[in-house]
Amino acid sequence: MTDQNPPARIGLVAATAAGRRHADILAAAWPHARLVERDTVAEALRAAWAGCDAVVAFLATGAVVRIVAPLLDDKRADPAVVVVDEAARHAVALLGGHAGGGNALAEQVAALLDARAVITTATDAVDLPGLDTLGWPVHGAVAAVSRAILDGEPVRLVADADWPLPALPPNVRATDEDTPDDGYRLLVTDRVVPTDGRTAVLRPPSLVAGVGASRGVPAAEVAELLHRVLAEAGLDPASLRCLASADIKADEEGIRRTADALGVPLVTWPATRLAAVDVPHPSEVVRAAVGTPSVAEAAALLGADGRAGDATLLVGKTATAMATVAVARHAPRGRLAVVGLGPGAADLRTPRAVTELRRAAVVVGLDQYLDQVRDVLRPGTRVLASGLGAEEARARAAVAEATAGRAVALIGSGDAGVYAMASPALEYADERIDVVGVPGVTAALAAGALLGAPLGHDHAYLSLSDLHTPWDVIERRVTAAAEGDFVTIFYNPRSRARDWQLGKALAILAGHRPPGTPVGVVRNASRPGEQVHLATVATLDPAIVDMYSVVVVGNSDTRLVAGRMVTPRGYRWRS
Repeated sequence: MTDQNPPARIGLVAATAAGRRHADILAAAWPHARLVERDTVAEALRAAWAGCDAVVAFLATGAVVRIVAPLLDDKRADPAVVVVDEAARHAVALLGGHAGGGNALAEQVAALLDARAVITTATDAVDLPGLDTLGWPVHGAVAAVSRAILDGEPVRLVADADWPLPALPPNVRATDEDTPDDGYRLLVTDRVVPTDGRTAVLRPPSLVAGVGASRGVPAAEVAELLHRVLAEAGLDPASLRCLASADIKADEEGIRRTADALGVPLVTWPATRLAAVDVPHPSEVVRAAVGTPSVAEAAALLGADGRAGDATLLVGKTATAMATVAVARHAPRGRLAVVGLGPGAADLRTPRAVTELRRAAVVVGLDQYLDQVRDVLRPGTRVLASGLGAEEARARAAVAEATAGRAVALIGSGDAGVYAMASPALEYADERIDVVGVPGVTAALAAGALLGAPLGHDHAYLSLSDLHTPWDVIERRVTAAAEGDFVTIFYNPRSRARDWQLGKALAILAGHRPPGTPVGVVRNASRPGEQVHLATVATLDPAIVDMYSVVVVGNSDTRLVAGRMVTPRGYRWRS
């Protein structure tokens, strides 16, 4: 699965009526995909190759190979090519692999056509991360080091900081740079280093170039100064995270064009933020002109996220006639992804959740939830499992791992922010780590879909567990939901030790609702043993409810229509 968007321009090429029907399905789903037609199929394929970012050909693989072979130039620039057979049974990633988007496109085509994606790149076949899929530029002996990783040969991982890398297989071992070895190496550094036939270099996004300039500065002057400064400092431009400047330079064409040429964003800061940064070379002349004693140095230290305390100025301001550049290195930050797995079924788990699980080096979660996703994790992923009742310990463990600089995924069922792990984790997560929230399908949504449309109007979520909230507080909230005539969803409705709270809550609601108000109970939504039960506030037996259940109580307008709970939206469509 992938959450990548399709390429910007997709050329569709078909030779038969069946192929054109399949192409129409893709064109309907992707507005940026179009059928390319010429006098011959070969001409159409060559035109799609020349004018599109990717090609989906509904042709025989051999025919496509013969036509595109003379067109091959550079795998980093050639379009991705996916070949689909006449019956749309297979979508073959022919060109582009993972780096060029061919594999992702094949999966997307297969999903739309109910076909099978055929992917033959070696790392994907054995479920290892390709060096060119880690999200950072990589160069050197990429093929040789990738082959060594695949073959299980020892590969030294030498990083100049604790970057949050995804899980790597056991034969890739972290060592320091001074360890003598003539084997394969994977370096993670922003420094210019010599490479050989056994070394690949990953470029982390550690550098920020602060740029100041006079109005109308030529892009060539900015770019020449920046590259000269980086070269003299022994730093690689591939590790630039962004260019940074003052807000008044946000529209400076020479700076913007330089950022575009480097493929990095331009981040700008107000003069008041820049003025608050302590720099080694302040200037009163600059303060008088733009309201801050430093643009280049202060912007380099603020970087993309405004955390100057994480940065070290490597190159102080260096100027030409119209441009000024300074360079700062920003320390790596651990990464905590808080991931909602959905209600349980694999097909209700979002592609983004899968991507984050495969990106993580450490996955933390409840043991039974981890069992749902072990097949998704990459080899080498470290798993920290614990049982019920250890929520705070899991949250602390996940934050500690991320604070140590690792890429961590903390999982929860449904949506991790709804009665799950996001809240306890974010109570401990401070500014030393980056946090990514991955939404999931909640139990309430899964239950609502099975019951019909009970959540069609305003609704309230309430947990009946008094382990963390006193019962008198819960009771006040249930009463407020009843008085407000909200559809009410009860989480944690009843357990062996808490067997009276649901009855009490239903009695409160019954005091404000007609006795025939529908109530739905869904147990194990989307999981094995799924059960759906309909009753009313007057007839529901709390004994059928347990901790695997979600209880949905309608409002005074909720009704049963053909055996489904429906809550009107409060208006009627008019012709």
